[in-house]
Amino acid sequence: MRPAHIALAALVAALWGVNFVVIEVGLDHFPPLLFSALRFLVAALPAVFFVGRPKVAWKWVIGVGLALGVGKFGLLFTGMDAGMTAGLSSLVLQIQAVFTVLFAALALGERPGRVRALGMTVALGGIVVAAVDEGASGPLFGFALIIAAAACWGISNVLTRKAAAPDALNFMVWVSVVPVLPLLALSLLVEGPDADLAALRALDWGGAGAILYVAWVTTIFGFGAWGYLLRRYPASSVAPFSLLVPVFGMSSAALFLDESMSPLRWCAAALLVSGVAPASQPVRRRRPLAPVTEPGLGAEAPGKLPV
Repeated sequence: MRPAHIALAALVAALWGVNFVVIEVGLDHFPPLLFSALRFLVAALPAVFFVGRPKVAWKWVIGVGLALGVGKFGLLFTGMDAGMTAGLSSLVLQIQAVFTVLFAALALGERPGRVRALGMTVALGGIVVAAVDEGASGPLFGFALIIAAAACWGISNVLTRKAAAPDALNFMVWVSVVPVLPLLALSLLVEGPDADLAALRALDWGGAGAILYVAWVTTIFGFGAWGYLLRRYPASSVAPFSLLVPVFGMSSAALFLDESMSPLRWCAAALLVSGVAPASQPVRRRRPLAPVTEPGLGAEAPGKLPV
């Protein structure tokens, strides 16, 4: 990769890492489901009027929108609101790579191979260590919600691969349209209209800034830049930069929120990152031994799009 593109990939990872701190700020202003709905509403409007029609079938737009928007982000914001810290959430969420491998094996028939299976085992060991630490010092319910959010992210990754959208920005803008109404309905049902109206009436620069950051910076710019890199380089060159997300997430949480990291959490971080690294690598298909008349069949699977 060119130095400028390496810097761009690192910048996106940094923006996604800091995003967890911004989510904490937003949760001080809004109920979690309402905050998630506003995030996608602002990401979709007015961009949806400028990106053109979806370039994939509607079933993929709706499927990814529900899994990613309602499932992943609804559960993530709720889990953090339940007490999960920004730094630990950024770390535990990376278990999505393991869920992606498992769901791809079930839905796409992709065999993970020994190296990826070993990586998944190591990453799961990291989750166990993090759960032990969280059980001693934090809310296990919030921890479980972040794990569920990672599972929903894994589902959305597999659906995104099946969709094979030629334009990542166009796809993400339309995906952002889907979860707005379901999240608003859930917010009214779970959080109540009084809490939602009170949050909207009390909207200030801090709350507005949090919405704009998670909508435009991490969604529109982040996914647009990531898709640009994936179109120019193999996924195996781009995807490993996502491992920097929890590094920036934990660092920014310690810097801006004064979050501390226990020895067990550092151990969990080491296990998760070292396990997710091989699990994140794209599957390489072997070329057939017999001569073929077509060009080489070896291919790399599209990379994930982490938020």
